[in-house]
Amino acid sequence: MRYYPVFINLEKKQCLVVGAGEVGRRKIQSLLDSGAGGVTVIDIAEPGEDMVPLLEYDTLHFECRRFRDSDLDGKFLVIASTSSEEVNWRISNLCAERGILCNIVDQPEKCSFIVPATVKRGDLTVAISTAGRSPALAKQIRKNLQESFGDEYAVLLSIMGKLRPMMLGLGLETKDNTAVFRRIVGSNLLEVLAAGNLDSAAGIFREILPSPLHDNIPELLNGIV
Repeated sequence: MRYYPVFINLEKKQCLVVGAGEVGRRKIQSLLDSGAGGVTVIDIAEPGEDMVPLLEYDTLHFECRRFRDSDLDGKFLVIASTSSEEVNWRISNLCAERGILCNIVDQPEKCSFIVPATVKRGDLTVAISTAGRSPALAKQIRKNLQESFGDEYAVLLSIMGKLRPMMLGLGLETKDNTAVFRRIVGSNLLEVLAAGNLDSAAGIFREILPSPLHDNIPELLNGIV
C-alpha cells in the first residue's frame, strides 16, 4: 500500500486514545505536544505514576473503564493501543464506518493512517515511513538522521521565522525574496550557528540581506545561543 504523506493540524480537534500502557502513553504525549484541542484517554486500569505528568495537562481527560462506541462521538482522530484483538478490530471498523482517522498501534491492516518515525529539531520535523513494512528500519533511519540534523537547524528555522515578515515588508518582488532566502540556506550559516559564532552569522546576513534590514540583524540573532 502507498500512503499519502501529510502533516495534520490538531488545534481545536478532539482525539481519543484507548489504552494507556507504555506505547499508549507515548501516543498521548505526542498528541498533547502537537497541540490537540482535547485528548480523551480510556483505560481499564487506574492511572499509575507514569500517567501523572500527562494528567496535569488541562486538555487531557482520563476515564477508567472499558471502551464504548459512544466514545467516538465528536472525535477527529483515534488511536488504540489495547491488548484485545476484539477491541482493536471493533474500534477500527467503527472508525471506518464513521470516517474517523484511526491508528491501531503496530497493526497497519487495521489503520486508516500510520504514524511515521520522526526527527524533530524545533519546528523542523523529518518523517520516515516504510509503509508499515519495517518499523525497525524506520527507527534505524531516524537514528541516522538524528546525527545529521543538529540543533542548529532549529536555530536557523527560528531566525527564518523572524526574517520572513521583515523581507515581505520591504515589498520586493517574489523572485527577489526567493533569491535572498535561497542564498541564506545555501550559505555556510548552519555550520556557523553550530559553532555558536554570532559574529560570523551577522556577517553572512550583512552580505546577503538588503541594506534596509541590516539594522535588524541583532534582532534576528537575539537569544539564539
